[in-house]
Amino acid sequence: MINIGKVNKLTVVKQQGPEVYLDDGTSGKVRLADRRLPTHIQLGDSLDVFVYVDAEGHLAATSKKPLAEVGDIAWMKVVSLNYVGAFLEWGLPKDLLVPFGEQYHEMEVGRSYLVKVFLDDQNRIAATTKIDKMLSDEADDFEVGQKVSLIIADASDLGIKAIINNSHWGMLYQNELFSPVRKGQKLDGYIKQIREDHKIDLSLHQPGYGKVLSLTDTIIAKLKANDGVLMLGDKSPPEAIYATFGVSKKVFKQAIGALYKQQLITIEKAEIRLIN
Repeated sequence: MINIGKVNKLTVVKQQGPEVYLDDGTSGKVRLADRRLPTHIQLGDSLDVFVYVDAEGHLAATSKKPLAEVGDIAWMKVVSLNYVGAFLEWGLPKDLLVPFGEQYHEMEVGRSYLVKVFLDDQNRIAATTKIDKMLSDEADDFEVGQKVSLIIADASDLGIKAIINNSHWGMLYQNELFSPVRKGQKLDGYIKQIREDHKIDLSLHQPGYGKVLSLTDTIIAKLKANDGVLMLGDKSPPEAIYATFGVSKKVFKQAIGALYKQQLITIEKAEIRLIN
């Protein structure tokens, strides 16, 4: 079955002059709308294509990939306005419509917004800024330590709200962020905690001792590359530690503590040294 608004793997079933038609074996022929066809295309080839409904109401496909598919949330810029809504640049020749009814506030040309891509009741691809109604505040099947995909959203009194796997809200706390993040930025993150109210706390760093074990190897490698000395120690500022290793000061101290117990390093306030 062909999924409109998503990338599908389809087979070339007909080529007539410049026209190429694709099929998945069940849904009928789909015209490949690319002006420039993929090189050396032959009958029976499989292509990964994005499927949409064209202006005439027919299924069409393109080998170009949009910034987001149906079900995805993305940060996109408004490039034009008309009497039906705002149009977003999303990587395809035909811009993506945000109808006026799907806008919290009137959108402006040149500004970017977080939107969710969806299919309307006529199978046309559109977008909405009303993403709150499509996201859950409460954890379902997430587990502590699970790796997830994040999209940075708005700041709050507690920290930065982030969208988890295009489906849920979570919170990154300001005092645990050691580098700036921007709205619309995509990052990997981890489920830090599921609170009693079922809300989700997030971290950009893998929780647990597995992170420490991975860091110890990195510290030893960096010490060996720097003649056995590293100008970071027990009292170094968190920003300096994050700039070097991309981890919190707590994780760094756990790692150097483990190396110290193994008698592999000595620890000073502002440096650590490799023991020969």
